[in-house]
Amino acid sequence: MSHLIQELDRLNMKVMQMVVQTEQALSKTVNAFSRMNADLAQEVVDNDKKINELEVQVYDLCMRLLALEQPVARDLRFILGCMRMSVDLERIGDESANIADATIFLSLNPPMEFYDKILLMGQKSYDMLQEAIIAFSSPDVDKAVDVCRMDFEVDELNSAVLKDIIKHMSEQSQTIEPCVQSINVARRFERIADMATNIAETTMFIVKGTSLKHTCQFDDRV
Repeated sequence: MSHLIQELDRLNMKVMQMVVQTEQALSKTVNAFSRMNADLAQEVVDNDKKINELEVQVYDLCMRLLALEQPVARDLRFILGCMRMSVDLERIGDESANIADATIFLSLNPPMEFYDKILLMGQKSYDMLQEAIIAFSSPDVDKAVDVCRMDFEVDELNSAVLKDIIKHMSEQSQTIEPCVQSINVARRFERIADMATNIAETTMFIVKGTSLKHTCQFDDRV
């Protein structure tokens, strides 16, 4: 086995370690919001630094491979894709921690009727992350395109949640602060869905060599 192949395997393992940490963070975040569990939410906040450290390790390994191994073709795309994916995973970790922070605040207030829709956004964003990870690890371009399609559902839910919250604030002005926090939670779940889509696009880039941006096509399989 060549040195490059060994190093690519090592990079893949490092990325998958980051995947596990990020997936767990988002799962705990959704669970904490569902139960308004401040203790579980605090775990997510406390563990975010692990994801940040892994991103640095992935970046350093990618830069070393680019500098020393001079990879080409799919090997080059894989390294660049891992760099891109690690950024999205780190951002998902950050957004999960931010949602967890908001959940700690919201747990001190009475629940509101639009929480169910926000929770559905969280569950769908988590499903998208899982599917994007499967697409990357397979790799499976068809599944990656499916992730892109799922993003529309989260966008529509986000619009519906925003309308519900604005209506609620106009009727019950004393709930403005928790309503603003709820808007932030919904927006962050929507961003996580976008980043899961980015990961799906990264899979397309690695496999097909298509551009990282705007590669999800909904009329045809890429």
